[in-house]
Amino acid sequence: MNDRQNPYDPYQQPQIIGYDEYGQPVYQQQGQQQYDPYQQQPQQGYGYDPYAGAQQQQYDPYAAQPTQQQQAQPAQQGYGYDDSGYGYDTGRQPAVDDSTQQWSAPEAVPAAPVAAAPAPPVPEQRREPEPAPGTAVPGQRRGDRDHGTEQFSFIEEPDEDSEDVIDWLKFTESRSERREEARRRGHNRMVALIVVVALVVVGGAGYLWFAGKIPGVSGSDEQNATATGPQKRDVIVVHLHNTKKGGTSTALLVDNVTTEQGTTVLLPNSLAVASEDGSTTTLGKSVDDDGSSGTREAIDTLLGTSISGTWRLDTPYLENLVELVGNIEVDTDTDVPDAKKGASPLVNKGEAQTLSGPMAVAYATYQGPGEPEAKQLTRFGEVMRSVLRKLSEDPKAATITIETLAQILDPSLPEQDLGASLAKLAGHAKVGDYKTELLPVQSDGTMTEKATESVVKDVLGGKVKAPDQGAAVRVGIKNATGNAKGTEHARIQLVNGGYAFVDGGKADAAASSEVVYGAAEDKAKAIEVAKTLGLPESSVKKGEPAANADVSVALGQNYKIPE
Repeated sequence: MNDRQNPYDPYQQPQIIGYDEYGQPVYQQQGQQQYDPYQQQPQQGYGYDPYAGAQQQQYDPYAAQPTQQQQAQPAQQGYGYDDSGYGYDTGRQPAVDDSTQQWSAPEAVPAAPVAAAPAPPVPEQRREPEPAPGTAVPGQRRGDRDHGTEQFSFIEEPDEDSEDVIDWLKFTESRSERREEARRRGHNRMVALIVVVALVVVGGAGYLWFAGKIPGVSGSDEQNATATGPQKRDVIVVHLHNTKKGGTSTALLVDNVTTEQGTTVLLPNSLAVASEDGSTTTLGKSVDDDGSSGTREAIDTLLGTSISGTWRLDTPYLENLVELVGNIEVDTDTDVPDAKKGASPLVNKGEAQTLSGPMAVAYATYQGPGEPEAKQLTRFGEVMRSVLRKLSEDPKAATITIETLAQILDPSLPEQDLGASLAKLAGHAKVGDYKTELLPVQSDGTMTEKATESVVKDVLGGKVKAPDQGAAVRVGIKNATGNAKGTEHARIQLVNGGYAFVDGGKADAAASSEVVYGAAEDKAKAIEVAKTLGLPESSVKKGEPAANADVSVALGQNYKIPE
């Protein structure tokens, strides 16, 4: 079998011993000794003499001319260490002529170097460049230096593109991660946006449903359902004083916060109310005699309302107010003549008549010959409604308008509170949620049953609000004795007993008296009222009292009236 050190091949191909300057391989010529570029020569001075032996020749690939191949090349057995020195070898074994030759370490014998006979130059052999200083070459390898990659073909040269490939892979991976992160963030944002939109839609629909603004769902049915429960109302009383002709006109401006409805309730001057001393008087006289504070309390007692303040509006201030809002439009029901004789009417009858300040005052205070007071009150109510339509619904702007009037207001209703109340009423008037109601009274000034049910109960909510703690119990008296003195005598008894007297008018004569209470907690109050009037306890019963009273009393013929 062939030996690695001295291979034999009858068809052996020429071996490559190097490359020329163009990168073409240079083959070994016939008869030339095999060249091993990786053969490591032992270093001098470490256990053997590389020049020992006359027959030993060395081929130097860097020399100008090649030397004869040595007959026997001593080499280190194993993996690059020699027992006799410190030489270092790569572990490659040189080829020798005799495969049966035994290997042994040569003795270190000093000898002079033998000059190698010049050999014919190899045709087209490329001369290797001189190694750079510090670079190990065959025969002079230094173990303390790194390998020169240009000298050893077995050391793989670094791939110049390897770093670029690694960088590209890292960039591609980081770019993919950024895309995935951006995709996740976009998905989360889309989900959050959908949730927010859904909440807005649901909240908006719920608000529209609650506010009664969804067509087909809200409307009068919603308001009627709300009206059956407790409602919140803001009420102010306005007194129009005619500074030229004298007289007053009174109205209640009601803002129903619950049903979002505004109403002007016109109160006739003939309405019977209680004076400060408890006696019965008319509303007109109460305004002149008792002033705003006493009249407000009398109206509260009569109607069972809670008026927050009083607005005294003299005719010059009404004229200025109409001018500030920019004139008003009113559907007039009559011609208002001019004060000058022979002049054309100051206000013409017709729809959507534009009225200036003086025209509005003239129409609001006009009462034709033979006309009832209700006609003049209705015109006053139409003027107030038209003013509210032109007034700003912004509380600040409305307050500025009131401040511009420079009028002296009642302490119970400062300018900011009045401006805020009028702004709310203006909002109702602009959208048509505003109406005008006249409180009907009888000839004696008392209210009718119809007035009690339609105005006091429905509009003013006289029975909805419970009386304040410690407030006087309101007792409504209806005289059915057939004697006109019965009402006055009952009033004196109730006022002396600490009750609030409410005149309920007259009724057909009845044999027995009745004391009616509505709530169970009012039963004890009704029994005390009966005792105060000298009526038996058996006359007390549960029922429906008048809307403006806590306890209603119908005085029958069994009620004793002193002579």
